[in-house]
Amino acid sequence: MGSGGRALAAVLLAATAVLGTVGAPGAVAVAQGVGAGQQARAWLPEPTGPYPIGTTALHLTDAGRDDPWQPGHRRELMISLWYPTSRPAGPGDRAPYMEPAAGEHFGGAEGLARVNYGTEPGRTDWSGIRTHARRDAPALPGGRRPVVLYSPGLGDPRTWGTALVEDLASRGYVVVTVDHTYEASEVAFPGGELATSVFPDMLGLPDLDIGAVLRKALATRVDDTRFVLDELAGLSGRKDLPAGLAGALDLDRIGMVGHSAGGFTALQTMHDDPRIAAGVNLDGQLHFPGPDGRTGVFLPSVAQDGLDRPFLLMGTGSDDSGAYRQQPGWNALWQHSTGWHADVTLTGSRHGSYTDAQPLLPQLARQGALGAEQLRNDVGDIRPGRAELATRSYVASFFDRWLRGHDDHLLDGPSPRFPEMAYER
Repeated sequence: MGSGGRALAAVLLAATAVLGTVGAPGAVAVAQGVGAGQQARAWLPEPTGPYPIGTTALHLTDAGRDDPWQPGHRRELMISLWYPTSRPAGPGDRAPYMEPAAGEHFGGAEGLARVNYGTEPGRTDWSGIRTHARRDAPALPGGRRPVVLYSPGLGDPRTWGTALVEDLASRGYVVVTVDHTYEASEVAFPGGELATSVFPDMLGLPDLDIGAVLRKALATRVDDTRFVLDELAGLSGRKDLPAGLAGALDLDRIGMVGHSAGGFTALQTMHDDPRIAAGVNLDGQLHFPGPDGRTGVFLPSVAQDGLDRPFLLMGTGSDDSGAYRQQPGWNALWQHSTGWHADVTLTGSRHGSYTDAQPLLPQLARQGALGAEQLRNDVGDIRPGRAELATRSYVASFFDRWLRGHDDHLLDGPSPRFPEMAYER
């Protein structure tokens, strides 16, 4: 679960309040700095690794599982693979950040950009943002590469960690991003179907047990991730893959990273599935609340049992985050684990600092798409470039060490390179 006022329960509770104003006359203000009919634009930071990157999207159907959110339908997912390629993307062939229909919904009155990050509906051209990847580019020859899965926060689309994902791919990893259908704000499927979140309608139900909803969401996410792992093993049979991509995955070296609910998902899946060798939790709480979403601490099995493989906890300066001792689920995991583990906290950050909120929202705020106070609530007062560099450096250092055997010693203790990172081991 997430921290800094963005715990899973807090997101649902915030959505309840926000949805009460959707559609109200005058609810959407005209943003300063963006003229009538114009939308704010933003850019992702350049990847830092030596490789150009490609990306491709895949539609998966789990024939053996009913969709928990849509009974009577098979579970369908969209994933994207990001990987090294031979030629960088030019101005005309950079893959879009979001498909047009998905971007419009994400930034609209019912999308999670408003609920999770406070952006003004309709004021941002989300699909106009471009990645640094060539769509469907052939994979770079050179043998098999370690694989890292990425799971986003509750309600966030799989694109919301693109800055980190692109950086890992540029360093030589194959990164697989997963959308959790009907929980994510929206998922665009081939053919134009847009599967939107079930949460807005659910929030109107009387006596909603928020804790039960969150347990269901986490269980669904873990099942999604394990199904994706199964599908990755069979990619050689797919004819719609870019050249060389199936042979580029080393499924004996798999890690996972996630933000908020995705961080919870990463470590819980690691607990349940031995195929994941190492995991990073970006500010995801490891406990469930009671039915009201505000009180109660119920530990999942990963916190009760601990982990016997390496993991990294990355906290923020949000009130309900910080070092492992301040969080009941993190503390239980720490005490019960036998695998290597470390804990860092990014001083001056907030819950969104480990996501694309960090590079994108300051740009949007300068164009009036969200206010200064909302921006501080989302990403704190750390300089965006420092937060981005720290996130990329610590995540890459961890996976380099445990999936490649290359140790730059950044995780040995406090580093003069990153004085804003408080370290505990």
